[in-house]
Amino acid sequence: MAGIAFSLVMPFLSLYIDTLGKFSTSQLNFYSGLTYASTFLVTAIISPFWGRLADRKGRKIMILRASLGMAFVIGLMGFVTNVYQLIILRLIQGVFSGYISNANALVATETPKDQSGKALGILTTGSVSGTLFGPFVGGVIAAIFGYRITFLITGIILILVFLLSAFFVHETYTPLNTEDVKNSREIFRELKNTKLVIGMLVATFLIQLGNFSISPIISLYVREIMHNNGPITIASGIVASIPGIATLLAAPRLGTMGDKIGTERILKLGMLFAIAIFIPMAFVANIWQFGSLRFLIGVSNAAMLPAVQTLLAKNTPASATGRIFSYNQSFQALGSVAGPLIGSSISGVWDYNGVFISTAFILFLGFFWVSFATKNTLQLRNK
Repeated sequence: MAGIAFSLVMPFLSLYIDTLGKFSTSQLNFYSGLTYASTFLVTAIISPFWGRLADRKGRKIMILRASLGMAFVIGLMGFVTNVYQLIILRLIQGVFSGYISNANALVATETPKDQSGKALGILTTGSVSGTLFGPFVGGVIAAIFGYRITFLITGIILILVFLLSAFFVHETYTPLNTEDVKNSREIFRELKNTKLVIGMLVATFLIQLGNFSISPIISLYVREIMHNNGPITIASGIVASIPGIATLLAAPRLGTMGDKIGTERILKLGMLFAIAIFIPMAFVANIWQFGSLRFLIGVSNAAMLPAVQTLLAKNTPASATGRIFSYNQSFQALGSVAGPLIGSSISGVWDYNGVFISTAFILFLGFFWVSFATKNTLQLRNK
């Protein structure tokens, strides 16, 4: 439900902005990019603060804070009268971010370490399912009721998320005193494998950067390979959603496999697989080839970010899990901001094909980084 709420308004956000004033094409692109990125920028800055508070008070109170805060902020977006009000609310939305990251931290601390891969894989299935169906549901609601009502419905969904979390989520957690909460330097100093944890934070940034670098140009690339003929909008929506279906099917299985053969192996295989899929995307001749490759990318997505989260969970003490996962959310948010900016810039210089090649190159660098960060992990786990 949270995944649906977060993605419900994204398909028409720029169209909604277009109703808030008279903008030129360049102005509309600028305000759309600013509105989209503002939430992630604030999330990257504020997440460590919420992570420290989560380590003091527990993760459940954080998911309650996030769901209730965003319910009201997103609901208010349906009442704005200009783009500046919308941008301000999107900035405030970033302040109340953290539902998914704290849900991950809560599940990681409440689950035995040897089963955390399976548990986080199942949790990823839930968030990915919501993100997959959200744009479709949002598009239908907006078509029937209009843009403004869709924001209100999103707020209602998040209130339901708050109530479900309040009454059905239970956490075994003893709050820490302020003086017992370690600062960031102490936390990293006491980690058993600091290199691995820092490596996974950087890996999150690179993976998210790679995934989001193609997001601004997918519909334009679809239009190009369809030669501007046929149901381009529908085809773009399907192509955008297809990876989510594959991730939905593969994430729990890959999480369980990682618990058995090593999560770091699943991560590296996922990155190599993604590289092998992104390169041919630059040379597809029709929409069917592109759609098939997008489906396979969903399998690599099921291997990468859940594996990173699992490695963080397995190598972080429970008292610091909230903080480490909040740092991971910050790096993920930074990747979500940098990816579209880099992708748009590259497409302007080398056309759309160059974006897929550059994404493969980024993940190629990421593979070597992960190999360095996870070196000797197997030996440490066996000891």
